[in-house]
Amino acid sequence: MTAKDRGRRAMIALVSTVVLALGLTFVLPVDAVLWIKAFHVVAVISWMAGMLYLPRLFVYHCGVAVGSETSETFKVMEAKLLEYIINPAMIVTWVLGLWLAWTMYGFRGGWLHGKLVLVLALSAVHGRFSAAVRDFAEDRNTKSHRYWRAMNEVPTVLMIAIVILVIVKPF
Repeated sequence: MTAKDRGRRAMIALVSTVVLALGLTFVLPVDAVLWIKAFHVVAVISWMAGMLYLPRLFVYHCGVAVGSETSETFKVMEAKLLEYIINPAMIVTWVLGLWLAWTMYGFRGGWLHGKLVLVLALSAVHGRFSAAVRDFAEDRNTKSHRYWRAMNEVPTVLMIAIVILVIVKPF
């Protein structure tokens, strides 16, 4: 699949998400928020699943010889996980999350601001993982398996903090 095809697929997913959110808002205004919340949670779960699995692949990838068949297999697995699951899930999470923040809360609330900061941090980690996929693909990884084991915990810590803010709303 070419970069142009990937871009087209990403745009279709984004437009579909926006159309779905707007359509639900106009067709089922009372139930729209519940549907958007449900799709937002599904997208978050998908994003987190990928964000927890990708650094684990990096740990294993560090342990194989550069250019080996196993290394090439890891490159394909990492790229597909990022392209087909993690990136689309992050986009849908952001689009629906911002819609919910605006519609339900008007972007007000200390807990919401804290959550947005943490989701920005998770997005930065996502960016770091994306760069690592490119580094591994070009056999330029300079990080050890210990580094990737530690990085595997970062999305978990952010997720825990985000969930606490959303459920408990401490401020």
